[in-house]
Amino acid sequence: MNSLSLWHSLFNLDLQDINQVIFYYSWLPRIVIAIICGAALSMAGLLMQQVLRNPLVSPATLGVATGAQLALLMTTLFMPGWLLYGSEWIAMLGGTIAVLLVFALTWRRGLAPLVVVLAGLVVNLYFSSISMTLLLFYQEELKGLMIWGGGSLDQNSWRGVSYLIPRILVVFSLAILLLKPLSVLDLDERSAKSLGVSLRYLRFTALGMAIFLTGCVVSVAGIISFIGLAAPAIAKLLGARTLKQRMVWSPVLGALLLLSTDLLVQLLSDQLPSLIPTGATTALLGAPLLLWLIPRLKMGRQIPPDTQGALVSYRAAAPAKVSAVLLMLLFVSAFVALIAGQGTDGWEVPSWLSLHAAYEWRLPRILAAAAAGILLALAGTIIQRLSGNPMASPELLGISSGAAIGLITTLFLFPSASMIMLCAVGVLSAMAVLAILIVLNHRSGFQSDRVLLTGIAITALFEPLNTILLANNDPRGQQMLAWISGSTYYVDFKSAILVLLFSVAMLFVSRLFIRWLDVLPLGNATVKSIGIDTNQARLVLLVFVAILTVVSTLIVGPLSFVGLLAPHMARLLGLSRAGNQLMGAALLGGILMVLADWAGRQILFPQELPAGLVASLIGGTYFMWILRKA
Repeated sequence: MNSLSLWHSLFNLDLQDINQVIFYYSWLPRIVIAIICGAALSMAGLLMQQVLRNPLVSPATLGVATGAQLALLMTTLFMPGWLLYGSEWIAMLGGTIAVLLVFALTWRRGLAPLVVVLAGLVVNLYFSSISMTLLLFYQEELKGLMIWGGGSLDQNSWRGVSYLIPRILVVFSLAILLLKPLSVLDLDERSAKSLGVSLRYLRFTALGMAIFLTGCVVSVAGIISFIGLAAPAIAKLLGARTLKQRMVWSPVLGALLLLSTDLLVQLLSDQLPSLIPTGATTALLGAPLLLWLIPRLKMGRQIPPDTQGALVSYRAAAPAKVSAVLLMLLFVSAFVALIAGQGTDGWEVPSWLSLHAAYEWRLPRILAAAAAGILLALAGTIIQRLSGNPMASPELLGISSGAAIGLITTLFLFPSASMIMLCAVGVLSAMAVLAILIVLNHRSGFQSDRVLLTGIAITALFEPLNTILLANNDPRGQQMLAWISGSTYYVDFKSAILVLLFSVAMLFVSRLFIRWLDVLPLGNATVKSIGIDTNQARLVLLVFVAILTVVSTLIVGPLSFVGLLAPHMARLLGLSRAGNQLMGAALLGGILMVLADWAGRQILFPQELPAGLVASLIGGTYFMWILRKA
């Protein structure tokens, strides 16, 4: 079909010509939608950056898009009638809740730039976990929404275009009217107030406009990440200094970015073995941009270095007794998880005749969950003591996600890969993430906020893989999705025994590093004065953390937050010395994962909530509480 015929179809469509019909009702609306969505998300990102004076904020980094998606998913499932009143309002409500949660977490910190983005990305991960839970349990009901949630621009009519254009034109017109007041935000707080501008109302109005734009786009095309971050940043790099210039160039660049990305996806779709939504592609491109921008952001107020120490009110007089009690609790938790649960007749305790089934189905999962908890807790404790960062953990620093990316890639390219090969690739991937963390944060002296933000940006690279798995019906993808969510369902008895023995062995190996872990937080000068090679010690510990993280990730997936939670709980019990904290955190990690696995099997029986998701919901809540208290 030649271009002249296509042009003719715009004014005189021949419904008998299938090529003209596809062009007019599918291809052309998709181009227009890409342009509109790219421009809208860029304007939303620009408004957020101007209001918060933060070049790293966007609908993706503040959790607005994920909040909007979650609101639409829950409404579709439980209150579909509400969609008749307008999906954009529901999406806007979800995005508003996300922003309010971010503000609540960071208000006491004066909305410091890095802390705002850190809170936004954590809220994003938390809402993503809830969305993942809904998608796991309602796969049939939400099957069509899986591709949409990944940022799909597929169109079969002009309905999406006619829906978006009037709403976006209203917001763009309002943004032009507010150009001068918004430009005042480039000044400091006192100068802006002296000009008679009501900053509070201006900020709420601009944020409301940005959230509304995001909600409209999400309701039509799903989550399209990082366009709102990339376009304003590129406009500024190209010389657009004033708000007026950025307001012109950012939407244009955003439209071009999304359109070119979508055309690239369509061009490569025939060569790719699976469907890749456009939103997932923009996330793959945007996360490296975020990593590039982080070192160039001026620091606000940092996370206090002694946050975790401030949570400790005393030091245990008898650490061995505390550890003994925790060991007993671990056995009790495992015993309860083994014999108690729901059956066809409700809650029941297996009889002696049915204990064999309990051992066959439950025991491997209990052992694997306990082992994963021990390994994650050990890795988290070492990372926190090594970095002096109370909010560090393998999950939040991107180490778990880096390992998972390597493992998923290997399993798809080499389906028959051996366990040794998987572990080797996982360790190399985890070490690569650690190298990125070191390179990007070496000049800043490994400031807590920067390190955490870098890790969460790396974790954002993992999100597109989730999206691609959800958008395809590949059987390998469905099984891998259960693993990503942290399910212990596929663990057999032999594997469970091996990984438990490995975790116990690693607990004893970790005690070889107690001296290092006690003195490294004291500073390089002190460490060198007692004859310890700082670089060598750090390298050995980082390799050890990578090994622990890879094995635990193989069991319960990349996001559980146990590596963050268990070391904090150990300190709260007064286990502050390195050896005591390692032992206490390991036992607490085992308890947490055993209980998470048991609760996941009981909460929505007969359906099952993966242990990793249960732990991530608990740990994510705890992390937000810590961020609020910091």
